[in-house]
Amino acid sequence: MILPFIFRQRRKFLFLCLPLMISIRLYAGENAQPADVFSDEEITVVGTPETTQQIRTISKEDIERSHAPDLAALLEDILDLPVTRYGPYGNVAGINMRGFGSGRVAILIDGVPANSPQSGDFEISMIDVNSIEKIEVIYGGSDTTHNVSGAIGGVINIITVKKQKPGWRFGGGVSNTSAMPGKYYTRQGKKDGPETRELFDTQHAGVFTRFGGNGFSWSADAFANRAQNHFTFEDTYGTTRRRENNEVWDTGTSTSFIWDMPKDIRLIAGGDIYYGDKNIPGPMFSVNTGKQKDFSSRQNLLLNMPRIFANSMSTEFSLNHTWQNLDFQDSTSDSLHKTHVIQAVNRWTYRLLPEVTMKAGGDYRYSYLNSTNLGIKDGHDGGAYITAEVAIHRNFLVVPHVKVISNGTVLVPVPKFGLVWYAADRLTLKNNYFRNFKFPDFNDLYWTGDATAKGNPDLKPEDGIGADFIAEYTWKGIFNLETSLSAQRIKDSIHWRSIGGVWEPVNIGEAALFGWDSRIVSNFSDWIIVSFSYQYVRSYILTDDLTYASNIRMPYIPMHTAGASVEFRWNSGSLHIAGHYEGLRYTETLNISTLDPHFLLNIIFNQKINKNLTAFAALRNILNTSYVSMLDYPMPGITFTMGIKTAY
Repeated sequence: MILPFIFRQRRKFLFLCLPLMISIRLYAGENAQPADVFSDEEITVVGTPETTQQIRTISKEDIERSHAPDLAALLEDILDLPVTRYGPYGNVAGINMRGFGSGRVAILIDGVPANSPQSGDFEISMIDVNSIEKIEVIYGGSDTTHNVSGAIGGVINIITVKKQKPGWRFGGGVSNTSAMPGKYYTRQGKKDGPETRELFDTQHAGVFTRFGGNGFSWSADAFANRAQNHFTFEDTYGTTRRRENNEVWDTGTSTSFIWDMPKDIRLIAGGDIYYGDKNIPGPMFSVNTGKQKDFSSRQNLLLNMPRIFANSMSTEFSLNHTWQNLDFQDSTSDSLHKTHVIQAVNRWTYRLLPEVTMKAGGDYRYSYLNSTNLGIKDGHDGGAYITAEVAIHRNFLVVPHVKVISNGTVLVPVPKFGLVWYAADRLTLKNNYFRNFKFPDFNDLYWTGDATAKGNPDLKPEDGIGADFIAEYTWKGIFNLETSLSAQRIKDSIHWRSIGGVWEPVNIGEAALFGWDSRIVSNFSDWIIVSFSYQYVRSYILTDDLTYASNIRMPYIPMHTAGASVEFRWNSGSLHIAGHYEGLRYTETLNISTLDPHFLLNIIFNQKINKNLTAFAALRNILNTSYVSMLDYPMPGITFTMGIKTAY
């Protein structure tokens, strides 16, 4: 049954809190300036250009060169984040950060939380990668950059809004992805194939329009995909099979408007619509195929005032509405879930003194769910925060922070203390100590109406503490190095597991995770870019009588993840060769069943034909590695994508 995996969850809440408070911003040096909320390009939230946290960014150029089919593949390709997938494009996929999966990673769209109140996850296929301008990836718990709740593993902020250059621009692109045809055995044991139609397995088309005028900017994007998702794979007995009943048709559109008003005030309005028609094949030996239809829409209004009352004070207010309709059917069930979410976020920044910046604000979310498996549920959640960023020395910053969150029943303080030390011209050291806290989601608490899965209303919130140490070293003309050490201990961690044949979420007790994350990128040349990354996560389940000596690890967390790439760039194109490795993973808390390590090798080629036309090609999984990232859900072997993009 796939639903318990699709709907892993977070909170049930009842709370009202939208305070207008002060915020703080920290600058090292005497010539500090007030917060610059907007760059000339991407629209960002009120925040600090320097932070105590580990942050990596993915630029528009990175996105365009990668030609990744979805957000999960993009993060895996560029940052080597571990990914858990139930199949290729259109299937459920999750990101792992510091040992925590998507339900514990906060996904933001233009600074507004986008995780589902029902499952805690974010449906990755619902956002078109080509509409993204920039991605900020913030590692670790208790985020103080965007101040969102539930970010135990980290935060991924997807920026889609951009101030457009004067004039009109039009463009688009098309591509075809081929899977390698091969002979295979049917369920009846008959040898069949190869299927030449696999050469036209997946097609993508996208268009965009941009306009920049005097005080006004507008952009619009639209996309459509046809993914058959047919491919051969080896089952657990080494027999070659063919994946079927996994077809996906989806389409979506997004738009944004930016108005420049007096005193540098900007009003941004945007939204998107997504529709997907998906066949769900289930585990590799299952004959119970399903059908899922997704429809969602999002509307967001953002008012940004970089100067209010005084040049040293700025504020931002956003109001967001999301509606999602998910309909899943198979031979045993018919699940319909309709969700409405209204969110408001307010952030303030005030430079109290040249050495002291205050930041404060709050967020509120109302969630309404009408579900065949949960009934009618609603909830309120939110919180308020205050941060003081103090330059006690021109090279030393101290950042105390606290956010109080609530689900309408309890108030929970979530403190954090951060440090930044500019130890030398090339070296910056950062240190953070924080508390983690996450309420259960609707599915965790209330799932019912299904003989194979049920919720647990007695679940406790997840609670824990953590710390990290980050070093950033830049040797100009040679390389940039970033490395971090992290440790977190979680109490009452929530996981779905099978109890007497029925999947149920449980507080597995205590768990501890220790990590080391390093990335080095060359900067000796603009023509050749070399990078290496390595992530080590050591997890321990400490439930009941288990101790560190028991050496029982958390499910689906690879101990070793590594990546290496070399990119050759020239004036009209690029060639990118990248490898990605994920180590052995356990599939359950008893550590009996395992998934083998796998290594993926990709090559991506871009060539500009003229000023308006670019051709590209991508070979993924060149070694034709047979692997799964979720038990019994095979992934494709070698695929080949060819396409063309144009812009006028």
